[in-house]
Amino acid sequence: MKFLFDKDSWQEIYESIRKNKTRTVITIFGAFWGILLLVGLLGAAKGIENGFNNLFGDFATNSFFMTGGKTSKAFKGFQKGRQITLTTNDVQKIRTAIKGIEIVVPRNVTAGLVINGLKKATLTIYGDFPLLDKIQKKNLTQGRFINQNDIDENRKVCVISSEVYKQLYDKNEESVGNYLKINNINYKVIGIYKPSRFEGTNNVHLPFSTFKLVYNKGNKFEWMVVTAKKTADIEQVEADVKGLLRTIHKIHPEDTSAFNGFNLGKEIAKVTGFLTGMQFLTWFVGIATLIAGVFAIGNILLITVKERTKEIGIRRALGATPLKIRQQIVLESVFLTLLAGSLGIIAGGVILMIIDALDLLTNPTVDIPIVLIAYAVLIILGTCIGFIPAYMATIIQPIEALREE
Repeated sequence: MKFLFDKDSWQEIYESIRKNKTRTVITIFGAFWGILLLVGLLGAAKGIENGFNNLFGDFATNSFFMTGGKTSKAFKGFQKGRQITLTTNDVQKIRTAIKGIEIVVPRNVTAGLVINGLKKATLTIYGDFPLLDKIQKKNLTQGRFINQNDIDENRKVCVISSEVYKQLYDKNEESVGNYLKINNINYKVIGIYKPSRFEGTNNVHLPFSTFKLVYNKGNKFEWMVVTAKKTADIEQVEADVKGLLRTIHKIHPEDTSAFNGFNLGKEIAKVTGFLTGMQFLTWFVGIATLIAGVFAIGNILLITVKERTKEIGIRRALGATPLKIRQQIVLESVFLTLLAGSLGIIAGGVILMIIDALDLLTNPTVDIPIVLIAYAVLIILGTCIGFIPAYMATIIQPIEALREE
């Protein structure tokens, strides 16, 4: 390892680069471009993943949403076009009959005029159970979310989003513990939360039981959220739920219009697969380009060895061993490869910083272990490709080299 700290070795590399600046730049461009692609694409993939996580991070990803639709087929005496309305009895049967279910939460929704003093806004009013917080985690900044006592006692309380607070309250005005008027009924504010990107911002949440009484909903509700266990297949759970509801509501088994919804788990699986494929493609393209660039370095070093034939012959005649010659050529190969890689990593980092500053992606970064792996690959490739010109240099006979013009 002493040759790594040999001043003469590094001086020789410096002189070689100084005398052939243009050729050196052209030589290292391929490796530079390969590592730049690798860093840039991996950072972009990470930015997409971070954006996706920010969008759905507070939500149970193994979930689907369902609401009643209109039938498209006549069945058992019922005409097509019948409106299907979900009930709390359906929820109880789903919980009992469907394996793989973790949580089922019915929800109601309406629009309402909300007033605080002289300020007012038309907002989205939800009727919710405490279980919603387990599916869609509320990032509370003040107070609490709805609890079971609120449900059991039909309390007139509400939880508002931070955006609703901004619309209805002055800065630093106390809200929790005070009252809002929603459709001419007073509700005590018990909590404020910061909404996620997945949900709307103008939301007010009431206890499900209170909403049911105030808006005369009976046992009916608008839609529900179903979360499956981690070991369950979310698509199969959705199919089982729809099959059960078709039986309960006497719907044709092949009627696909009776229920509307969105399978979040299914869509997340697609995105996860896309991100995995993108990362694999990124590594493949980056490494392939990097290998091509390193081969270019090897080819240039072969030319360099040919040009320095006489010099190598003189060094051999003066006592330089084949090992010493090989070490010098390999060191130059590794140095050029690492130089190209370092410049590529720096350029890729700068590009990712610009993308982040422009808010085009969410925190597009490359983890330090990935950078270290890239450097390790560079060293291995640089060493391997350096062996070829190094071998060619050592088979040069001193006498033949001295005759070289």
